[in-house]
Amino acid sequence: MQLTNDVKITVVSPAAAAAQTAINSSVLDMSGYEGVMFIALLGDVTTTSILTLTAKGNTANSVSSPSPVTQKATAAFTADATSADSKALVVDVYKPAMQYIFANLTRTVADAIVGGIIAIQYNANNKPTTNDASVIASALGLGVVA
Repeated sequence: MQLTNDVKITVVSPAAAAAQTAINSSVLDMSGYEGVMFIALLGDVTTTSILTLTAKGNTANSVSSPSPVTQKATAAFTADATSADSKALVVDVYKPAMQYIFANLTRTVADAIVGGIIAIQYNANNKPTTNDASVIASALGLGVVA
């Protein structure tokens, strides 16, 4: 089995400079998919920075209204001197209760650079899948060539 035709990959948030602000990703429509994995790529993270990646759902294609946003899953980490530099936070939501889902990354106490947030929607009802326009190229290779 190969993965490229079975998942949809989307860059849901671009890189963000060092700050202590929250980042909301773009909203994904989960119709036709059983789950989504959000991957927040970190850059230089200052000691004591508290990073929290949360997947949230909504009944509307929005990060706020019209319905209350419901939390789905959270991954949190408090950085020391180098423990979070160039690492990733991952949240996987299987069978979300709501049609629309997005990621929220909070950065508090100290600055953190974010390299972006990627979403991988999986277990598609219709295959092969097509990646989002934010993915400019992908390829499938059979075997390994020396």
